Amino acid sequence: MTTTASPRRYLMCRPTHFAVTYRINPWMDPTAPYDNALAVSQWENLRQTYLDLGHQVELIEPLPGLPDMVFSANGATVVDGRVLAVQFRDAERADEAPAYAAWFRERGFEVIEPKHTNEGEGDILLAGDVLLAGTGFRTAHASHAETQEALRRPVITLQLVDPSLYHLDTALCVLDDTNIAYLPAAFSPGSQAVLKQLYPHAVIADAEDAAVLGLNAVSDGRTVVLPVQATHLAAELRAAGYQTVGVDVSELRKAGGGPKCCTLEVRS
Repeated sequence: MTTTASPRRYLMCRPTHFAVTYRINPWMDPTAPYDNALAVSQWENLRQTYLDLGHQVELIEPLPGLPDMVFSANGATVVDGRVLAVQFRDAERADEAPAYAAWFRERGFEVIEPKHTNEGEGDILLAGDVLLAGTGFRTAHASHAETQEALRRPVITLQLVDPSLYHLDTALCVLDDTNIAYLPAAFSPGSQAVLKQLYPHAVIADAEDAAVLGLNAVSDGRTVVLPVQATHLAAELRAAGYQTVGVDVSELRKAGGGPKCCTLEVRS
């Protein structure tokens, strides 16, 4: 298979205020130690990886009291210059939504405010001409119709069933316009059947990959940036014709995040 990379524009947020002080997903343990300096260092390496691959990285100012703001993928969904803002399920993250919406407005983007809970690219992933939309834990199913109306792309609903893979971007990675990698067990039987029909040549992850958030990866169409611990998935991706770059963001994983969580694609 021939793979083609295209330059991307990413929005990231330095984990200046990163901490694990509450529990809103199964990965978080407020009683366990965390290392802010290590989180910042790992994030800096991820940012540099994107720059080395030729991508553009812009930054949003981190706000005190919002330790999860580093997970910029949850800040919006941006397609064709249209921005669907977010509405978080959990009060702990609510103040991130207006901060991200303001960033886009200040740069001239059209921002659509949501009526239903959606957590941005955590659950809404552009795959070629369609949007794959997860539901079951965070993003409300009612938001999928709203997403289609706002972003003007067909939406395919996918039901998530594993509480530890609570966002679509923890269970599925869009590799290019025509292919994905995913963990079948993270989805309902009906959604598994849909994915198998749509993506017969998909790269299949295993439980060990999921346990290190291996599918929380970022692809430019040729090179996939993924957690270095996801060795099985990396091998499967290379066998399918993709290049891989492993990064260590294990400190951020203590809050339930990987490379993709830290990366919001800005599509003008």
